[in-house]
Amino acid sequence: MLVATAIPSGAAISGGAGGSAPGSGVGVLAATAGCGKAPALANGTHSMQSGGKNRTFILRLPNNYDNSRPYRLVFGFHWLNGNANAVASGNYYGLLPLSNNSTIFVAPEGLNAGWANSGGEDVTFTDNMIQTIGNALCVDTAQIFSLGFSYGGGMSYALACARANVFRAVAIYAGGVLSGCNGGTQPIAYLHAHGISDNVLSISGGRSMRDRFVRNNGCTAASPPEPTQGSGRHTEFHYSGCSAGHPVAWYAFDGGHTGSPSDSGGQWLPQETWTFFTQFEGTTPTTGPTTGPTTGPTTGPTTGPTTGPTTGPTTGPTTGPGACRVTSTVNAWNTGLTESLTITNTGTTAVNGWSLVFTLPSGQTITSGWNASYSPSSGQVTARNASYNGAIAPNASVSIGFQANHTGNTARPASFTLNGAACSLA
Repeated sequence: MLVATAIPSGAAISGGAGGSAPGSGVGVLAATAGCGKAPALANGTHSMQSGGKNRTFILRLPNNYDNSRPYRLVFGFHWLNGNANAVASGNYYGLLPLSNNSTIFVAPEGLNAGWANSGGEDVTFTDNMIQTIGNALCVDTAQIFSLGFSYGGGMSYALACARANVFRAVAIYAGGVLSGCNGGTQPIAYLHAHGISDNVLSISGGRSMRDRFVRNNGCTAASPPEPTQGSGRHTEFHYSGCSAGHPVAWYAFDGGHTGSPSDSGGQWLPQETWTFFTQFEGTTPTTGPTTGPTTGPTTGPTTGPTTGPTTGPTTGPTTGPGACRVTSTVNAWNTGLTESLTITNTGTTAVNGWSLVFTLPSGQTITSGWNASYSPSSGQVTARNASYNGAIAPNASVSIGFQANHTGNTARPASFTLNGAACSLA
């Protein structure tokens, strides 16, 4: 995998069909009418009337569904001549095994095996599904996502255009503007993956789709580098300067028209998508960029609350040192890097409030972060939990991370301590 930084470029595309685009911004966390009630929908295929037509979708609930917990809601739209069963049997584009019972998944069935979205009818169908599912189940309305391959990517793009105030983020796999783009002027977190040799929906079209949301999201225009044909690799690019909560991620891979690309490391897109979606847990995007290392990154992932991460635990740690493990993944480019950290409680008692201490290698300076506050920005750094992730149950994990500048040394910290206890490194 290659990870790169920004170089100027970019243009946008015109709109198309779909429902009307409501106002900007995504609403704050809200529990739906289904919370606190016995579930009125179960796993399996469900039918409903939408626009005078019978429409169906497949639903997958988490094991041990809890009606007091608002769940993330993910829609997986199928490709041309595919169907909802294919999405469901494919584990919702590979996200189901990664979800750890945290998410309600939906696989809608298209008309005529596609998503023409005539007169905006498929956007309306999606509206109806969200309402029906929210009335029957406990959904976090600030955590609604869509993804799809090919025609399904086009449908997810139509939702990004028409329902940016409903969906937290979308992921487009080798998509085209096939389902229209009504509205298309509001920001939304946007991921797009496309093969450089796609002869069905060309990567040039994918670049144009991406550039619309580079502009909408206030990101710095760029021409991301892409892999060469025959390299068997993929490149990953996170735009800089995007408004808070509205990152744009671009993945180009050496391959054709596929929604499941792989290279020497195997299939990588499900994990990248899941990481992109889950970075927003407990967050609501704001209308302007953030600044400084303690208010969430201005480039790359932003997952802190709208007021920025807290300056420390709300009540302070209530447990003593315990066993822990830290997994660190660094993605570096010219003079910048992102580092994703997963903190796992390997002890037998819960951690309630935590501080993770580590020393940055010489020349690294944190510019922004997510899911924790970071102080100071260089040298020995203390990352403190945000208001929503201070509790880590035994064998549970918390994901945090930061973006930093560097002067050439892109190594990860050599050691970590959690509440004063040394952690093992995975």
